[in-house]
Amino acid sequence: MAYNGEIHCKMDNTVGSLTQLQRSIIIGTILGDGYLRIISGKKNALLEINHSFSQKDYVDWKYKMLETLCKSAPKARKSNGTRIAYRFTTRQHPEMTKLYTRFYGEGKKSIPKYLALNPIMLAVWFMDDGSRCRASDVYLNTQQFTRTDQEKLRAMLSSLGIESSLNKDKEYSRIRIKKSSISNFFQIISPYVVPSMTYKIGL
Repeated sequence: MAYNGEIHCKMDNTVGSLTQLQRSIIIGTILGDGYLRIISGKKNALLEINHSFSQKDYVDWKYKMLETLCKSAPKARKSNGTRIAYRFTTRQHPEMTKLYTRFYGEGKKSIPKYLALNPIMLAVWFMDDGSRCRASDVYLNTQQFTRTDQEKLRAMLSSLGIESSLNKDKEYSRIRIKKSSISNFFQIISPYVVPSMTYKIGL
């Protein structure tokens, strides 16, 4: 089942001044490629979303979901030589600061103790940082996290019925979805995978 647009109405209750949908997308993004930061001299944190220009449709989708939190639309810019990045930031926001405290309380991005993972968070996390190598190898590229944090993430996946292991990738480890759980994993996330990212689940 591919993304069908119903994501807009399944989670529309507010949590603080964020909708549940926005909060889930933001947390999924933090687990993946996005990061929170506080500009020097400012009180509240903002979220930065930065992908390659080839993922423009995906960034535009994120912007559409988070537009009420933003001042300006995504923009392209050159970075790292020939690479073209496509990015936007949210406004500084008290809810972002709360998430910053949870995820960056130790000075760098880490996984908080009590984080309930839902299908939308998982889908965004996979669209950001997941990969599929051949039909039988599905990974979440968690090399940036410590072994302790990776075990927390594995426990969260297990709570959704998804079993995983740690796979050595050069000097770091990443999460590998066990073959017996791949079908369940894709079934959980597929309603929320946007059209431009369905290649990651083989559609």
